[in-house]
Amino acid sequence: MATATYQLSFSSPIARGRRQRQTRASASATDRHEVVSPKRRLPLRKVPGDHGPPLVGAFKDRLEYFYGPGGRDGFFASRVRAHRSTVVRLNMPPGPFVAKDPRVVALLDAASFPVLFDTSLVDKTDLFTGTFMPSTDLTGGYRVLSYVDPAEPNHAPLKSLLFHLLTHRRQHVIPTFREVYGDLFGLMENDLARSGKSDFGNHNDAAAFGFLCQALLGRDPADSPLRDEAPKLITKWVLFQISPLLNLGLPTLVEDGLLHTFRLPPALVKKDYGRLADFFRDAGKSVIDEGERLGIAREEAVHNILFAMCFNSFGGMKILFPSMVKWLGRAGGRTHGRLATEVRAAVRAHGGEVTMQALAEMPLVKSAVYEALRVEPPVAMQYGRAKRDMVVESHDYGYEVREGELLFGYQPMATKDPRVFARPEEYVPDRFLGEDGGRLLRHVVWSNGPETASPTLQDKQCAGKDFVVLIARLLVAEIFLRYDSFDVQVGSGPLGSSVTVTSLKKATF
Repeated sequence: MATATYQLSFSSPIARGRRQRQTRASASATDRHEVVSPKRRLPLRKVPGDHGPPLVGAFKDRLEYFYGPGGRDGFFASRVRAHRSTVVRLNMPPGPFVAKDPRVVALLDAASFPVLFDTSLVDKTDLFTGTFMPSTDLTGGYRVLSYVDPAEPNHAPLKSLLFHLLTHRRQHVIPTFREVYGDLFGLMENDLARSGKSDFGNHNDAAAFGFLCQALLGRDPADSPLRDEAPKLITKWVLFQISPLLNLGLPTLVEDGLLHTFRLPPALVKKDYGRLADFFRDAGKSVIDEGERLGIAREEAVHNILFAMCFNSFGGMKILFPSMVKWLGRAGGRTHGRLATEVRAAVRAHGGEVTMQALAEMPLVKSAVYEALRVEPPVAMQYGRAKRDMVVESHDYGYEVREGELLFGYQPMATKDPRVFARPEEYVPDRFLGEDGGRLLRHVVWSNGPETASPTLQDKQCAGKDFVVLIARLLVAEIFLRYDSFDVQVGSGPLGSSVTVTSLKKATF
């Protein structure tokens, strides 16, 4: 088994990385300033809150979580107010009868949240989706990497395989992205000319899967038996895995009974999943060969590649890219002008090409991406089971947690902590510029780790962390190479924002 640690890079081969510790901030004075308190012993406090009577407490919390007046954010905020604490006990959905034990200690601030990254303190076994794990019938009978703890012997080979998947064709990423998303914007312009609006999400689904397969595997799914059906197949398959956590807007009794109380039968998507697996067996042969070299059975490699590309990567782009377009669209003309000026100047300086060096000369673009990941992280929740008795610290108190207790972190409350970020609810595109902004990056934790750290074989930080930031920057650059400004209408959906583009003002300088 490999023992080295690796850092994902798109300008050089996979390089040796270092684990980095995250420190805590106690206050914020400006958009990009924080005041770090000296290390001190905090007063101990018992974790407040309770789980209520068995079954009844879990059902009550589930109904409030999904259907309460404040929604998901209101559910957690009400607990903070009631107990005057950002570390509280509560029940996390889905509860009965999908999850055996819904009880968690919730970490709802930037100071306590990072304990979830420390695999010397918490175990991550089977906790990717939280208090329940979907049936392995949905993943070919295998526990894929997302559910494997770093202490397990197959974690390092599987994560090494994903590093290889993401980097072995890295020279194809930028040109393929530009070609595929160039076609996307062409389709959107046609929509606008015809009807005055264009659904970004629908076009993005097709473009995202096509880009991933062409860039990482060298195969266009449109030329396979999947044709253009993969996004719908994937969305249906993902629904069967995380339906207990979704709110689809159905009548309460119907939705709670259908989605949150019982699991949807995997047999209903077996044929669809089989079609996806057949595609990856064929298109991913060279990556599967690398998996075999690493000691991974070929069929296990197939299902891990499928999960990484369909659930993690495609699912991430399905949520993040509409979010990026939403926040940028709302940012207004002045921000659009600054971004367009920066992007075009950098590209002109490099012979009209979008290169890694040109992207490095777009600091506002990078900051705008980090800010979207901060204000609306694509994965909102993290879990870890305490390996031993410990003290978890918020900004003001230490809380005793017992071995075996399940810790849960709600990331939007950590990344919008007012004691770290000024104007935390606002999208501030230049928040991360300069040295002061750079110091705030350790509090951007969308990847199951701080943005200042790099994923290694020994942690659960997202293997594709750098890849995600890169393609989000490419999206912003592509928009502002083509357009001076754009307008959007925003709605909500079960997996994030619904974004309709209502105007695209073509580049004039």
